[in-house]
Amino acid sequence: MNKHKRGALRRSLAGTDTPAGFGARVRDLALRELSPLVLRIDREGLYPADVMRSLGRLGGFRQHLSSRRGDKPLGLGAAIEAIAAVGETCLSTAFLVWCQDACGWYLENSPNVLLRERDLPAIADGSRFGGTALSNPMKHYAGIEPLRLTGTPVNGGYLVNGSLPWVSNLGEHHAVGAIFHVEGKAPRDVMALLDCAAPGLDLVQSVHFTALEGTRTFAMRLRDVFVSEAQVLADPVEGFIPRIRAGFVLLQLGMALGLVQGCIDNIERSGRSRREINRYLPDQVPDLTEALDALRTETLQLARTPWEADPSYMHRVWRARLTGAELSLRAAQGAMLHAGASGYTVDAPAQRRLREAYFIAIVTPSVKHLHKVLTTATAFSDVHHAKEALRMT
Repeated sequence: MNKHKRGALRRSLAGTDTPAGFGARVRDLALRELSPLVLRIDREGLYPADVMRSLGRLGGFRQHLSSRRGDKPLGLGAAIEAIAAVGETCLSTAFLVWCQDACGWYLENSPNVLLRERDLPAIADGSRFGGTALSNPMKHYAGIEPLRLTGTPVNGGYLVNGSLPWVSNLGEHHAVGAIFHVEGKAPRDVMALLDCAAPGLDLVQSVHFTALEGTRTFAMRLRDVFVSEAQVLADPVEGFIPRIRAGFVLLQLGMALGLVQGCIDNIERSGRSRREINRYLPDQVPDLTEALDALRTETLQLARTPWEADPSYMHRVWRARLTGAELSLRAAQGAMLHAGASGYTVDAPAQRRLREAYFIAIVTPSVKHLHKVLTTATAFSDVHHAKEALRMT
């Protein structure tokens, strides 16, 4: 499908009550409000707070939250399409939307009804921002690294200590979902919603990034941070992880879908002046579009049943996530080669897309993490077996 036909299709979907239709409305917002900020986000580390609030008002953070939809729920697929629509313009902002959606997903699936009723409305409408600190636990349950946060039981809750190197979408008034290990008579892992303004919780900007600089990514250091029982999302996490794992991963695929489409658009623009020589390159628009359509079809099909218990389902989720990372790298390299020397300028979309694609490949679960998961059939799909694997490493 050429660019003009695809643009007409997007416009025709803008008013429809479907995941694609909602994605079209988000795309329009991104083109109006986000596109003018992309260079500042990438080069200056601008955090697009106003755009995030606009997305919240549009409903961009609640499509996958049945409890926050007063009308017909569009579901997880619509949330994925929304992330993809933002990612066509700016992956940093798409990643922030994923962080926000993941935080809402934890609350939506928590058995702690009072916590959900108290905190989910603000996360769902974007009046409060939320992050997710589950990179370390995912690696832990895959037998890659130890859990970095520990909790000591005290009256009314826990004192949590430890540090996490990089956690995104954080700020003084933000919330963040995290998992810590509790020793004692009943050792277990507990997940809670932390308040970034809590005494003893420090956010430290220890590094700067070549991409994703506008995502408010900090080292998170906790020293005797009190986490009340009212903040607990799940205690223990074993029964909770199967509720959140597929949605967590599938929402990330929105970033891949959006980046690949953005790269295809870049390749089409390059073809206007370099079509004759570029036709010799191996990755052309029809090939990438076919691969993208196949990935979107698989992703949206998987998104219909995010609580599926069959192990083969989760295998498909991991495989789709790996395909998304690999296709992102392929499309971004294609966009760079089609752009040629002009893609090397400091404000060129092609070199930015290449950096963004590498982020999709290394953000947890990374490509190497996914290969391990698909080879060993552990990692965040079965906490008990994952802990056994960790003991053997």
